[in-house]
Amino acid sequence: MVDLNGRIRRVSDKASANEKAIKEIKDSLKPAKKREQLKIGIWPVCAYHAQMEPELKSKTILTDSTWEYVEIYLKQKSDGSVKHKNAIFYWQQARNFYQATKSLDNNSKPLTTYYCFLNASKALLEIKNIPYDFSHGVSGRSEKGHNNIKNEFVRLKTKGVLSGLCSYFEEAVVPQSEDEPHEEYSLKDVFYNLAYIHRSYNVTYPNQTELFVPILNPKIVKDKTKNKAWMQFELEPEHSNKATLTRLESLKYELEVIAENDENYTIRHKRRFKWDVARNNPDTDNLNRLNHYLKARRKELQYIYSANELWYIKRKDLTADSIINRNPLVLSYAAMHRLSELARYQPNVLKSHLEKDASWLLNEFIEKSIVQFIDQVSSEITGNKFRITGFRS
Repeated sequence: MVDLNGRIRRVSDKASANEKAIKEIKDSLKPAKKREQLKIGIWPVCAYHAQMEPELKSKTILTDSTWEYVEIYLKQKSDGSVKHKNAIFYWQQARNFYQATKSLDNNSKPLTTYYCFLNASKALLEIKNIPYDFSHGVSGRSEKGHNNIKNEFVRLKTKGVLSGLCSYFEEAVVPQSEDEPHEEYSLKDVFYNLAYIHRSYNVTYPNQTELFVPILNPKIVKDKTKNKAWMQFELEPEHSNKATLTRLESLKYELEVIAENDENYTIRHKRRFKWDVARNNPDTDNLNRLNHYLKARRKELQYIYSANELWYIKRKDLTADSIINRNPLVLSYAAMHRLSELARYQPNVLKSHLEKDASWLLNEFIEKSIVQFIDQVSSEITGNKFRITGFRS
């Protein structure tokens, strides 16, 4: 007797399998989707140079020098108070030291560069109404042995301008102990944590693991059906691989599954925030959630001031003591202070450093840090993003 039920079951199973295979083929032929970028009015939301209070409704300011722009901004914002007058004065002082630096060689530049950093930082703290002590907030020391940047140390103090800068970035200085009321880092480790000199660092120390991963087009995207939004960016082709995905897991980033992910991987953050907004016109609650999220994601990123958008994400999967979780402005200030001490009191030691194994790294730091530092302070003061025009002299 023919087993009709069995035959029907087998035919049904084959039909189901075929339907599944057809669906998989159709899905594979569907064009890759792109998430819609979140907007405030007409302004797309992306990663901003300012970490604390970015101006969300502003075009990128194209200029080869932020000095004039920031001074005009400070004067327009001034209410005539002592703090606002101080901010303008300190900014003008910083500019004078910047101009003086141009005519010096790298044995002398740290002196005027540090005072440029000091006064620019004070202008920021004054306009943002951040209390601070007038001391420098940092000191340095050398460890006995060969002249080597790993034997040069910076100490972050709990009082002073640098401590005020740490407070502004919500990164209070944590003393090592009652006997040692400071944080201490070697110059070598400080340089390791600065993205704008990471190439020269990696050439100088080729056996040390790279700390930064270059990323493209960081922005905030949204899912309208779920009223959620999150950070998304792309990886360069040479970094679009499983190894990079593994490195980003500790930062809670993962592959965006609806993207093409062929030559360039699209990466998304696992953490979302509620975005329930009609016609790109957010209320206070939605704006507060966005700003809180942007600040958290921005701490993971560093940029390089240039004619192009150059963003890097700092790895969190490494456990080495050389990782320093501090804003690059703080680290640049501390490192330049130590170099200025050497330029003043031990110029022959500085000259030796500039001629030894880390000479290129040191020279790159001295040359690049001043434009990077002033650009970031300018962004923090105004909230704007600046970019050079390409016509720089």
